[in-house]
Amino acid sequence: MSAVAAALRRSPHDREILRLAVLALGALAAQPTFVLIDTAIVGHLGTPQLAAIGIAGLILGGAFAMFNFLAYGTTSQVTRAAGAGARETADRLGAQAFWLSFALGSALALAIGLAAPQLVEVMGGEGGAADFAVEYLHIAVLGLPFSFLVLGGQGYFRGISDLRTPLVIEVVANALNAVLVALFVYGFGWGIQGSATGTALAQGCMGIAFLVRMLRQTHGRFALRLDLMRRLLRVGRHLFVRTVMLYTSFLAAGAVAARFGDVSIGAHQVAIQLWFFLALLLDAIAIAGQVIVGRMLGAGDADGAFGSSARMIALTVYLGFAFAVVMLLAEGWLPRAFTSDPAVLDQAQRIWPIFAAMQPLNGAVFALDGILIGAGDARYLMWSMVAATAAAVSVALATLHYDWGLVGVWCALFVLICVRLATLSVRFSRKRWLVTGWA
Repeated sequence: MSAVAAALRRSPHDREILRLAVLALGALAAQPTFVLIDTAIVGHLGTPQLAAIGIAGLILGGAFAMFNFLAYGTTSQVTRAAGAGARETADRLGAQAFWLSFALGSALALAIGLAAPQLVEVMGGEGGAADFAVEYLHIAVLGLPFSFLVLGGQGYFRGISDLRTPLVIEVVANALNAVLVALFVYGFGWGIQGSATGTALAQGCMGIAFLVRMLRQTHGRFALRLDLMRRLLRVGRHLFVRTVMLYTSFLAAGAVAARFGDVSIGAHQVAIQLWFFLALLLDAIAIAGQVIVGRMLGAGDADGAFGSSARMIALTVYLGFAFAVVMLLAEGWLPRAFTSDPAVLDQAQRIWPIFAAMQPLNGAVFALDGILIGAGDARYLMWSMVAATAAAVSVALATLHYDWGLVGVWCALFVLICVRLATLSVRFSRKRWLVTGWA
């Protein structure tokens, strides 16, 4: 009991951690909230439409997630520069991230738009669900370049410890998305096309808002700088591989779920979107870790970086336990907010205990991930993720071979989190990530 009481006592780092984490919540939850709103609204149109949103969400979410190094890598570099007193360099790094974000977002939008039927087929989409998914993608990709601007903008504003700006912009954008999607789907009767149109318009407004704010904040320091752009790319390449590996795990899980039929992918979509939403809420403390750890290491304070990191891990685990309890209590009614299909609800209930049990583990993993990103320890993060993905994909393939169903799919995701927790814990405890200075 005394150990528990000591762990629950306030830490000198709590105030800043919680302030940054609360401000990060809105920005972190933006992308999954867009899809979550679409899922809740479109899910009542029918099971094929719900399955289509699941397939399209995996494709678009994966494109967005694979390039989140634009945000994380920018944060780690900008916050170190700001901590070392090099504010002009921090501003110019933010500008390079913005240029990279828009260029990559535009290229991906074009590629996904052209290859939408093939991508949906690879994801296991068939029949009406596949047709709906292709329709959704052809419209939704128009908002992708603007949603990528959010990545560069988030990375820069986090790096200068301004988390209020992303929060305000993305809360307003999510409210706009909810209004537009409901209006177009139910008011105008556009169905799934209305959902895609509303989301693309809201993302466009959000990206433009970030552009305007960054132009003001950087005071004209927005010219291309190839030396700084190369620096971001060097830092980001390991984070890119890390993220591709992570997405590969979720891609394999979604593809296997889709091959068990529309009911399975529908139930998987409900659970995975809630999982992503809760994951990013937990990741809010990890974002605080990126900012605080990067700034302290940039200023040469290794002891402060380690102390604040240990506290962040404890806080995310507590929050994960709270989420697990809430999810277990909500098992009987929460899935009904997304679908009324009895078969889908039955499948969702089968995987719900696994979904809930993952939350405390998620808390520790996301905190460790954010800490090591803030420290710039991207190479280790890459290799640890390769190991975790290999384990998770192996279980997913065994699930398909032995017909373990949706429960097997979620066991694969559970293995992913367990391997990540083991490898990241070893790295944290050995303290090799505590490297100080800007360069």
